[in-house]
Amino acid sequence: MYKKILIPLENSPVDNTILTHIKPLARLTKASLVLVHVADGYVARLQQQLNLEDSEEIKKDKIYLENRKEELIKEGFPTVIHLVQGEPADEILSILTKEECDLIAMSTHGHRLFKDIILGSVAENIRHRTDIPVLMIRSSKK
Repeated sequence: MYKKILIPLENSPVDNTILTHIKPLARLTKASLVLVHVADGYVARLQQQLNLEDSEEIKKDKIYLENRKEELIKEGFPTVIHLVQGEPADEILSILTKEECDLIAMSTHGHRLFKDIILGSVAENIRHRTDIPVLMIRSSKK
């Protein structure tokens, strides 16, 4: 059924929500996992253009992704990681195409209309721009 599952991660406790839900599906379908984190801060967006060294945030994000990858590999899940900079929805969809994933699985914050208008919603943006199935799991408010 699914061969490659793309999972956007935030480097926050919210990530546990989607990983907990997706592991049984990945195990059942023998899917590999593609973890993506998009650094979207001002410096991150200009890092390559300005030839800047990695910020502390980027260094922490790299360590976080590597640690998550190793955890999943130890559990038997083939896993690759991508740390990219830019507009989250654009970068996630770019990796989706590059990796030829057939499912996107992501946590959402469960904002309501007003907050989504102000904050934007990466999940909604992605959902409207792809024909690939998107599994969205609302994260706990804890």
